[in-house]
Amino acid sequence: MSIKLFERPAGARPPRLGRGGGPLARVRSVAEVLAALDLYLILATFVLAGIGLVMVYSATRSLFPAEPSYYIKRQLVYAIIGFIAMVVFIVVDYRILQQYSNILYGLVILSLLAVRAIGHASGYGNAAGSGGAVREIAIGGIAIQPSEFAVLAVILAIANFVDGHQGGYSRIDVVKMLLIAGVPMMLVLAQPDLGTTMILGVVLSTLLAIAGVPVRYLVATLGAAIAVFFIATHVHLLHSYQLTRITGFLNQDCNLLINGVDVNYNLCLSKTAIGAGGLRGAGLFHGAFTNSQYVPVQYADFIFSAIGEQLGYVGSLIMLFLYGVVAFRIFRAIRRSADRFGQVICAGVLAFLVFSVFENIGMTVGLMPITGIPLPFISYGGSALFAFFIAIALVINVERNDPGRR
Repeated sequence: MSIKLFERPAGARPPRLGRGGGPLARVRSVAEVLAALDLYLILATFVLAGIGLVMVYSATRSLFPAEPSYYIKRQLVYAIIGFIAMVVFIVVDYRILQQYSNILYGLVILSLLAVRAIGHASGYGNAAGSGGAVREIAIGGIAIQPSEFAVLAVILAIANFVDGHQGGYSRIDVVKMLLIAGVPMMLVLAQPDLGTTMILGVVLSTLLAIAGVPVRYLVATLGAAIAVFFIATHVHLLHSYQLTRITGFLNQDCNLLINGVDVNYNLCLSKTAIGAGGLRGAGLFHGAFTNSQYVPVQYADFIFSAIGEQLGYVGSLIMLFLYGVVAFRIFRAIRRSADRFGQVICAGVLAFLVFSVFENIGMTVGLMPITGIPLPFISYGGSALFAFFIAIALVINVERNDPGRR
């Protein structure tokens, strides 16, 4: 569809919200804004974030007995900042963001390059040995992980590119989109961060499909990606711990040792903790595996094991239901989007969220290889929380500016 859908009729003037109508007009304006928001999506997002705060506290309160609220205080600050960012990205019309999408993309590329120059290792790692990965830069005493925002930058940049092409796509067009995603993918993989690289690949594939790229190009791109993966595996372009994780995924024996390292240590403890929760769980703040800190990095990458042990299958299903509500509302936004730019944004956010949930939960139960992908809104960490809040805000923004809602 054309952006002309948003053009006003000749002689029409934009509404002057909050001016010239007195208090009643201002109240009416606020009510109209609230009515245009997807309250189901907002509510489900906030409930997930609330669950995250509780689970982070439950998984970290025994780490520092002298200050059990250390992690929850930081996560609460992250959540408040994320909420503020969410409000900003809801208020600012997404079509204004389109004008600056290339600038935002360039800033993310520069920040990824800065990680290579002045970055430092993440504050936590796991038994697989990825704790030395350089993924963060310090800004004013706050550690920022630019790779989390690279996904959003790619979504906006490709959405802008797609919106400018009303006809078919040539090979050059497809190559340009591949380069838009390929540059940050290479920079993220070099950190190394295989998990976020996987997310970027899934998001790229989704955006190419929703944009209407011919199937032959999609198949060729998938084939090239598989070929690159096998080449990287055989010529040792991947780091040793990444190859170890792949080996552990293919052979999930709890006694598997490689170079004296128990490859599946995290996975076996995670599955045991989830299984110990049973149907109803051990109860909030209870559970031997969580309280004794048996599962490494349980407050971040492996937080689902804490949910499984404490809340059981019932609590896990409730959490999955909330993610389902979020995914359904985003899918609804795709169908309701009034322009290609908004449609592609919503599709990218849906792929970002759904794959992150699938990969994080999948790796804790042995369905996917272990990577450093956080569970959206629940895992500890500021950058990921900000990115997901902004992603949801973009979807709400697209819906809010749909003329069909007025």
